[in-house]
Amino acid sequence: MRLTHLIAAIPCFALLFAPFLANRVEPRVLGLPFLLFWIMFWIVLTTVFMYIVFLLEKNKTNE
Repeated sequence: MRLTHLIAAIPCFALLFAPFLANRVEPRVLGLPFLLFWIMFWIVLTTVFMYIVFLLEKNKTNE
């Protein structure tokens, strides 16, 4: 398994296992229940992970 595949899988697993890891109402973050905040946080963070994967793949093709 390549490093880029592993990095791309991290947000997927964070969202997939969210109900098991963050299924609670308290603490509320920005007025949202914790689970909803967790999901929104990882959706935004997925963009960062995908950009890292893009940069790694781009560097690999340029070599």
